[in-house]
Amino acid sequence: QVQLVESGGGLVQPGGSLRLSCAASGIGFSVYDMGWYRQAPGKQRERVATIRSGGITNYADSVKGRFTISRDNAKNTVALQMNNLKSEDTAVYYCNAYRMPMDYWGKGTLVTVSS
Repeated sequence: QVQLVESGGGLVQPGGSLRLSCAASGIGFSVYDMGWYRQAPGKQRERVATIRSGGITNYADSVKGRFTISRDNAKNTVALQMNNLKSEDTAVYYCNAYRMPMDYWGKGTLVTVSS
């Protein structure tokens, strides 16, 4: 059974930092492309950052320079370090594991940026 479990969300003030983590089980983690996506209230889900199985990273323009995605294949985890958070970063953040045709999602963790 495949499981992606996110953690690390919460309430943070503008300018603050959070680190999200996703623990994967039931998949051959190292061969999967991993990603973080988010969905704000009333908006569609959008890609935040991805890291390929080989380590190549890609970021949405809105988070470049502020967020960093990383993976630990030994621990089957992927992390998202979020710095200089803004109110527009408020959303539910989802972990994704993709290896065509498999596409798995976690249940999400809520990040709220507010003073």
